[in-house]
Amino acid sequence: MHLAVAGNIGSGKTTLTTLLAKHYKYTPHYESVDDNPYLNDFYKDMQRWSFNLQVYFLNSRFEQLISLKEKGKPMIQDRTIYEDAHIFAPNLSAMGLMTHRDFENYLHLFELMETFVTPPDLLIYLRASVPKLVSQIQKRGRDYEEAIRLDYLNRLNERYEAWISTYSKGGLLIIDVDDIDFNENKEDLGKIIESIDAKLHGLFEHTK
Repeated sequence: MHLAVAGNIGSGKTTLTTLLAKHYKYTPHYESVDDNPYLNDFYKDMQRWSFNLQVYFLNSRFEQLISLKEKGKPMIQDRTIYEDAHIFAPNLSAMGLMTHRDFENYLHLFELMETFVTPPDLLIYLRASVPKLVSQIQKRGRDYEEAIRLDYLNRLNERYEAWISTYSKGGLLIIDVDDIDFNENKEDLGKIIESIDAKLHGLFEHTK
């Protein structure tokens, strides 16, 4: 079983991944943030470092998925390989922060990698407004994230909504997180787990 948590910067992916991994006893796989050699440089100069950063994330997530395939253990993943290719890289290209040549090169690399991976059984999308994202980002206080612009978050949100509206690679659960706090409120977390269980039950029935 492979669960994945998707969502914009600050939507709560890592927190929910941790909570769900503990509940289901699945192995969590997190986004490479603290040991990412490009992240600080990227937020200071997006145009210079966009391609390097996106290739790093792509490679990191590809390694996670290959590891999952080899071990065959249930896992929950913090962000998917699809978000890099359908949201972050195209957004950087559209904003003029990644050259057309680099973007085409990136897409060819993604398309090759995609032939070797299997989509998650259930994708959990955390939908959040920009004010909610800003609040969460400020709360965690990462220095390099102070440079994130509101228009950047808004553009990403628009791309997330467009991607989710056509997503058909596996099961999908959309959670609106603006008015809930699954980290502090056990009832909110319980409702999310109930929704996931219902989706997973449907997946199990479908595979019989």
